Amino acid sequence: TRNEADCMHYAFSFSGNIAHCREGYASAEGILAHLDNVAEPLGEALKLAKLIRLEVHAPATEVEKLKAPLAALSPQFFVLEAGIRRQ
Repeated sequence: TRNEADCMHYAFSFSGNIAHCREGYASAEGILAHLDNVAEPLGEALKLAKLIRLEVHAPATEVEKLKAPLAALSPQFFVLEAGIRRQ
């Protein structure tokens, strides 16, 4: 992940036996490249743990690019609208 150009951030947090991974990417292509890079370790992790939820928050055009490739993971898609960002 650290060497992926489109990876903007990632972090893990824990509550009891639940692990939460939050990641941000510059594009749908960045997400797909990441999933390709972590396919093997993710597959191993999913043998031991249950994926409770996968959320994708992105502009509508990026969501459309991800629907088919991510279908097997049953994500919930959220269309990102404009907001504010403090610098």
